[in-house]
Amino acid sequence: MDAASRTDPPLQADEATTLRAFLDYHRDTLRWKVDGLTQEQLAATTASSTMTLAGLLKHLALVESNWFEVVLAGEKLMPPFATVDWKEDPDWEWRTATDDTPEELMALFDDAVARADRAIDAALARPTGIETPSARTTRSGDQHFSLRWILLHMIEEYARHNGHADLLRESIDGQTGE
Repeated sequence: MDAASRTDPPLQADEATTLRAFLDYHRDTLRWKVDGLTQEQLAATTASSTMTLAGLLKHLALVESNWFEVVLAGEKLMPPFATVDWKEDPDWEWRTATDDTPEELMALFDDAVARADRAIDAALARPTGIETPSARTTRSGDQHFSLRWILLHMIEEYARHNGHADLLRESIDGQTGE
């Protein structure tokens, strides 16, 4: 994948289409940043950080599953995340990602995105649409997230992490871009 193969979000569309297009754009940006790298390159760090592109892929797969499957739909985390002892190892996805091959990481990420898209489709099919409340409540237990809020949060999550990915990729092979 390269920058040209990403689809720009539409300038004129309904709210749900626009939000999903921005989310897909950022998902594809991450795919572009890791495309063609070896396991060793995905495990590379910058001098001042332990963050890796491998860790970003695995972290964002976890975030997709958590927000769309767990919070929105009320389901469990997808494998392998469902069996992790998060209290014992809260950075498990970051720590273990460098043991995974590029193919394993992309398969996990793409599976998480597909599962998340199914949860989004199901919520949008409800009469409440973009206003569909999450199955799970906030930490205080008194409010539900709307699908709109979750989509915007995920766009923010990708935008932030794609900035990290850009720095990491540049340090590996000099490739820069959006």
